[in-house]
Amino acid sequence: MTTKTFKSFYLKTIRFDIINKFPVKNTKNVSKIKKVILNFDSKPNNIKDLAISLLALEFVTQQKSRPVVTNKSNLDLKIRKGNPVGCKVTLRKNNLLSFMYEMLVNVFPQLKNFEGLQVLSKRSENTFTYIIQDMFNFKELENNYYLFRSLSNVRVTIVAKAVNQNQLFFILKSFKLPFLVKP
Repeated sequence: MTTKTFKSFYLKTIRFDIINKFPVKNTKNVSKIKKVILNFDSKPNNIKDLAISLLALEFVTQQKSRPVVTNKSNLDLKIRKGNPVGCKVTLRKNNLLSFMYEMLVNVFPQLKNFEGLQVLSKRSENTFTYIIQDMFNFKELENNYYLFRSLSNVRVTIVAKAVNQNQLFFILKSFKLPFLVKP
């Protein structure tokens, strides 16, 4: 299965299943995954780790990432307004599908002691967040271990256009995401 067949699987099979499972009055309102957001958090005033995180996100997603800066200063954490505290990239459309394909085919099977994704919180009806602790399962980063050995965990947030949690988890299960506990 390639990314093109993965995209056709999404457009034909998953959309058809959603329309049949949940009542939809308008085909434009079919639940779908809107975007995937990848976040790295770094220590304040550590520009070297921030640059490595930016480069790692660009290698993994083939899309330019951007630093996240603070809006307010915090004296307890010794952070000034405008200082970078992490980086993130937002994937949509074809980049989203190619990243999902990469995760399902290459990354999840290589994770050690991986039983499935944990459902940590059900705060929002249309988002699901999980953490990847070992970024070296991406082949782009594996070849340059000496450069990326100080990477921290990456937080992956999937944002969907869903009416409720049942629709969200139906979409994620349709993509064959492995869950530890059935939601």
